Amino acid sequence: MDQEERIALFLDYENLALGARDHLGGMTFDLRPIADALAERGRVVVRRAYADWSYFDEDRRMLTRSHVELIDMPQRMGASRKNAADIKMAVDAMELAFERDYISTFVLCTGDSDFTPLVHKLRELNKRVIGVGVEKTTSALLPPACDEFLYYDRLEGVEIPPTRTKRSRPVRPAGIEPEPVEQEPETQPAADASSRDADTLAVLVAQTVSGLQRSSSGGVSASTLKRTLLRKDPTFNEADYGFRAFGELLRHLAEQNVVELVDGPAAGDPEVTLPEHGDLEAAFNLLRSVVVDLAGSDGSVALSGLKNQLRRVRPDFSEKKLGYRSFLQFCRAAATTGAVDLQWSPDADDYLLTAKTQS
Repeated sequence: MDQEERIALFLDYENLALGARDHLGGMTFDLRPIADALAERGRVVVRRAYADWSYFDEDRRMLTRSHVELIDMPQRMGASRKNAADIKMAVDAMELAFERDYISTFVLCTGDSDFTPLVHKLRELNKRVIGVGVEKTTSALLPPACDEFLYYDRLEGVEIPPTRTKRSRPVRPAGIEPEPVEQEPETQPAADASSRDADTLAVLVAQTVSGLQRSSSGGVSASTLKRTLLRKDPTFNEADYGFRAFGELLRHLAEQNVVELVDGPAAGDPEVTLPEHGDLEAAFNLLRSVVVDLAGSDGSVALSGLKNQLRRVRPDFSEKKLGYRSFLQFCRAAATTGAVDLQWSPDADDYLLTAKTQS
């Protein structure tokens, strides 16, 4: 039990409730999806919600059943209710951070950028901060400041009512049959979008593993990789790519030969590496063969535009999938293996590649 994260939950309730109502098809805010998501991350020991509760009478019952402490910030003549609630919530969070050392994680349910300084201060105090907000009402400044950010609309259990637009029907003269309406096929765009998502995911994971391998002498565990991905993008969630768990995502990438998985020192936390040879050697051979085709065995080819030539031969080529941040870095690696020679040319104002004669 000592290993569990202790979580303090703070809800800027007006921001969440109005955001859900105005941007999620008029739905009523429900705390259960947030509670379920936090249950996977640790033990919630503090639950507080801030609002003028005279405006949210029905919601009070739902929150009370969930054991949430309601902090009432009634509207006063000449005062800003919103600012009063924000200030009270920030003061309470800081007070708790100093008085309750055992609380390791603060969850701020709001999309308001005014809370960004609070996030920074909590992290200075070595507290983990998770943000939760409705996507369309969340400031772009807030998610990057957090350790992790969950969009409420994407949480499991949030059912957004379908939006319906009313159309006026034209009057059809009697005896005339309506013309059939042709519908555009949706399968191809969806497939293209899915393919783009898969490529984006593969590049993101391969780049991150490569960076971790260069910066540390030990292996890269799956848990370390997940934490690093969240540091890069606090909104990262494997569910957005169709996977139920991070381990399932890694197994899929291993099947695609983007990464390799080996047993780690901890059960259920494998080490993640990039394929050592195979694809990389084939990519270097591809580069050399394209240079030979373009310039012959003793001619040179400029680096600019060369990547497009490789993709004409192999459309799925991506140096980032191989762990390189740029095409130049990939070519330099190929040069160290002897596949090509790479030299800067002042006259061409570009790098020139020449295929080395293979013995």
